[in-house]
Amino acid sequence: MRVELDEPKCVASGQCVMAAPDVFDQREEDGIAFLLTERPGEELLDDVREAAAVCPAVAIRLVEQ
Repeated sequence: MRVELDEPKCVASGQCVMAAPDVFDQREEDGIAFLLTERPGEELLDDVREAAAVCPAVAIRLVEQ
């Protein structure tokens, strides 16, 4: 599975970082989220799904591959 993050939609709430800190981080200067990895391991997928569910901007998408 691949993770897509639409950075322009991000509102810097940090919910994704709290839900999946091994996959997401935030820029220091403005708090916008960025991906640490586009293809997280199976053990992280539940956390990534949670991050997508709690994102207030709906900026995270999971793509099956």
